[in-house]
Amino acid sequence: MTYERTLISSGSVYEPLVGYSRAVRVGDFVFIAGTTAGSPDGAVGGNDAAAQAREVFARLAVALEQAGATFGDVVRTRIYLKNIADFDAVGRVHGEFFGEIRPATTAVEVSALAADDMLLEIDVDAIIGSAAR
Repeated sequence: MTYERTLISSGSVYEPLVGYSRAVRVGDFVFIAGTTAGSPDGAVGGNDAAAQAREVFARLAVALEQAGATFGDVVRTRIYLKNIADFDAVGRVHGEFFGEIRPATTAVEVSALAADDMLLEIDVDAIIGSAAR
């Protein structure tokens, strides 16, 4: 069995350089790469992990929509935190989006992210048509 593979780009200059896509849809499966609040002017949300998380979820919403999915279709999230002490603040924001959906979730502390001002990175997997009803 073969599946159509759709690559979704954010337009980042790093995508062709590194060889990755913002998201990949294969059949009804959607995989969104690690997403941060990074910008050329510094992380959106500054030094506030919850504010960065809200920006990340806004970016994830765009990628999900481009792939034909919604937050309700998300079945797995992974949260990478530079400081595990930010877990409660970021977790509350995660709950704003997934409180009823309740995907499988992992949160871990990492020693660094792509830029020093990034406090977190989140990736998600979704299955289109699995939206919570």
